[in-house]
Amino acid sequence: MKHYQASDGPLVSVREALREGLRQSMLQDSSVFLMGEEVAEYQGAYKISKGLLDEFGPQRVIDSPISEYGFSGLGVGAAFMGLRPVIEFMSFNFSMQAIDHIINSAAKTYYMSGGMIQSPIVFRGPNGMAAGVGAQHSQCFASWYMHCPGLKVVCPYDSASAKGLLEASIQDPNPVVFLEHELMYGKSFPMPEVMDPWPLGKALVRKEGLHVTVVSFSFSLDLCLKAAEILEGEGISLEVIDLCSLRPLDTQTVMESVSKTHRMIVVEEGWPVCGVGSEISAYIGQHAFDQLDAPIMRLAGRDIPLPYAQNLEAACVPQVQDLIDCVRTLCQGAF
Repeated sequence: MKHYQASDGPLVSVREALREGLRQSMLQDSSVFLMGEEVAEYQGAYKISKGLLDEFGPQRVIDSPISEYGFSGLGVGAAFMGLRPVIEFMSFNFSMQAIDHIINSAAKTYYMSGGMIQSPIVFRGPNGMAAGVGAQHSQCFASWYMHCPGLKVVCPYDSASAKGLLEASIQDPNPVVFLEHELMYGKSFPMPEVMDPWPLGKALVRKEGLHVTVVSFSFSLDLCLKAAEILEGEGISLEVIDLCSLRPLDTQTVMESVSKTHRMIVVEEGWPVCGVGSEISAYIGQHAFDQLDAPIMRLAGRDIPLPYAQNLEAACVPQVQDLIDCVRTLCQGAF
């Protein structure tokens, strides 16, 4: 298990870290280019691509028409021909317009061509809820894309993981779905000036603990770390695991943690039916059942379209107190 020291390095926002990861990748490899709506002249809907047009020019930072189906298909074709496109969706909710290219072209062609045609492409942008933007702009697509063979699925949390995982995703020979989170863009975290390579498919232990393994990713990891700090005062020690990649999934790190704590909660903001927590719970239930001293618990978003009103929105996604209540229930009478 790799442990992460959150105190290392200067404070850098997730937005800046993504920009630097993209910039470094473009400097190192001339086949890398960025394409999407408003990525060039407007410098990105979330300013991830700020300054890149001036540095790399309009042939490598390309404003597209408002047609996810069109520019995603163009990107897949470019990847087939040996380039390394980075396709930005203004929201992953709009990726549904391009899902035929993502699944039937990018994800399947390497297999269907007998390994003759690779598709080194990254589809990236904000995933999940924002703040009061309504049900059509608030879905978490993690389990959708995790379901599909041929894709790698990556979910960064902080600045170091955003930069490191984006660079690794761009270098990977396979299509990668890179799920950022709008509510994390403006948050700043320590980022080491020199980082080890970030291999895809490896989880991080964000906090070591003794009593309960809490598994999460992306924005939901924030509430896990806050709950862990509160519960320390009650003598309950949480081990918090950041999955980082959902496909491939680092089941080994989760197994090692459960073998130590003997209890597990999986936390995600997405819907519970066929969710990320379903897969992890099934795997641990099958392969580490004898290590469990209590049933696996899942904390997920409510099984309804996310409301527009922010008070109702907050009631539909896991909060810190929800996780604290789950932990107390799971540990009742144990200590």
